Amino acid sequence: MGKVFRPSNRESKILSKIESSKEYARRRAIQKIPDVLDTLSNALAQKLVETGLLETTSKNGVEAAISKRLEKLTREDDFDVDFKVAPFRKLVAQPHVVSLYMTAFVVEDLINHKDVVDIFGEDLDIYKCVHKQIIKHLS
Repeated sequence: MGKVFRPSNRESKILSKIESSKEYARRRAIQKIPDVLDTLSNALAQKLVETGLLETTSKNGVEAAISKRLEKLTREDDFDVDFKVAPFRKLVAQPHVVSLYMTAFVVEDLINHKDVVDIFGEDLDIYKCVHKQIIKHLS
């Protein structure tokens, strides 16, 4: 018969603090988006095109789509965000929620945008490119 694991009060408090700090960091990152919306959407569109991960006919159209999606992220429920990033959750060990969300957007939705010709690279390459810009602007 297997041993039943019952965490002590001390362990429960530590786990609770870790979980609440992750949740706080997630909310804080999403709340910072409106302050840097224009510069972040411009930087994301520019880097995706510069690195060759995204081929487009109009960078401005892609930038507008990214800006609209970032704005939508600030209004979405936690469930909707978790549902969107679920296929990409195992991409990296400690993912950033905004980076995962925008990676999911690029891979799943932006491919169907009228100004996008094609998207190249693997999901991890796109995540790394997006993550660098997210960290630069939200930190």
